[in-house]
Amino acid sequence: MKKLSIVVPCYNEAEALPLFYPAVEKVVQEMKDVDVEYWLVNDGSSDDTLGEMRKLHAQAPERVHYVSFSRNFGKEAGLYAGLEAATGDYVVVMDADLQDPPSFLPRMYAELQSGEYDCIGTRRTDRTGEAKFKSFLSDQFYKVINRISNTNIVPGTRDYRMMTRQMVDAVLSMKEYNRFSKGIFSWVGFKTKYLDYHNVERVAGETDWNTWQLFKYAMDGISDFSQAPLSLAIWLGISAALLSVLGIFFVIIRWLLNPASSVFGWASLVCIMLFLGGMQLLCIGIVGKYIGRIYLQVKHRPIYIVKEKQ
Repeated sequence: MKKLSIVVPCYNEAEALPLFYPAVEKVVQEMKDVDVEYWLVNDGSSDDTLGEMRKLHAQAPERVHYVSFSRNFGKEAGLYAGLEAATGDYVVVMDADLQDPPSFLPRMYAELQSGEYDCIGTRRTDRTGEAKFKSFLSDQFYKVINRISNTNIVPGTRDYRMMTRQMVDAVLSMKEYNRFSKGIFSWVGFKTKYLDYHNVERVAGETDWNTWQLFKYAMDGISDFSQAPLSLAIWLGISAALLSVLGIFFVIIRWLLNPASSVFGWASLVCIMLFLGGMQLLCIGIVGKYIGRIYLQVKHRPIYIVKEKQ
């Protein structure tokens, strides 16, 4: 009998967990040829998420396990901790809010059992219920990152996916501190099939991902899987230098043709100085972003710290 590990990163999901577990159990009970274990990861929640995990563990101590962090380390750390703890032949990552339909689990498992694929992922075909501006930014992010990165990230994909043990081990072998799982899942390769579905709203609670957090997450993904911003800084510097040279020639020629005109132009000079200074700061900021990520990586800090585990 094969073993399936269900990894569930959680942050402030006290309202959703009591609904999540019976909904998933109803589905997996129909999968007669598989042994199931749950790994719930509490990412430093400020509500009673840990208490709900303890209750579920008390109901089925051999089946439901949990890991609780010492503080909030972020969803990526929670996902990584769950993958490390999972012992199954197959591992599925799900959210506790039931936006990832549990009904897909038997189909995912059957597809992997065929041996044709190493991963069965999911992809939303629409974003019904989400703010239009947030959906627009998300669509643009996928267009941008797929243009500037060698790693192709399928638009609309969710972290909800079932993977073979071989693929999970490949993901865990990437020890980088700053993690962007959508990119990592694509970068490690392996044959993946995507199942499409319409967006499902949360069953309880509220999302902790606002537009600003998603924007920062997108910027992390770009800096993790593309060097295009560094190239942009180089080309901005070259363009600014060429414009400056052209400006110098213009000033010299104007002085030769009309010496009296050289006393004018202070306002335009200030604007040019501000423009060049702004570009310099932009380029320094881009380079600093990459250096900062290197700095965090070479310190070899742990991706997460466990306070309680059962």
